[in-house]
Amino acid sequence: MLSARPLLFLALFSTLTFSCARRNKANIPEAKSVAVAPAPAAVPKAAARDLADVMTDELGLSADQQTKVRSILRSTVEQVNDARQRFGTDKVALNTELRRINTSAESDLRTVLSAEQYKQYQTKKRAMQAQMQAKRAAVK
Repeated sequence: MLSARPLLFLALFSTLTFSCARRNKANIPEAKSVAVAPAPAAVPKAAARDLADVMTDELGLSADQQTKVRSILRSTVEQVNDARQRFGTDKVALNTELRRINTSAESDLRTVLSAEQYKQYQTKKRAMQAQMQAKRAAVK
């Protein structure tokens, strides 16, 4: 038992010495923080107004239709911003919610627009969105 003590001490001493030496010599990287993707930027409320203005010009909306379309688009922007806050970086849940919001908005627009206007809207949708974005970019 007496001879085991020096061996145990020697083993403990060598373990501590070599682990400290290895740690000091080794280029151990520091723990890096993982960058979390920031939540998507909020959609400006002016986007609803701008898109409604473009739709009025392109589709020839009446004053009543324009009011209803603005209301639908304003609600859509609020729902999108709320979804982005709630789901943040959970892209699957966010995309699912955005699809639901889009489907609901399209359904609401279909009830406000005449059949011909809705058909024109479907045809010109991408062009109107690009025109609205260009309008917003010009303001910045």
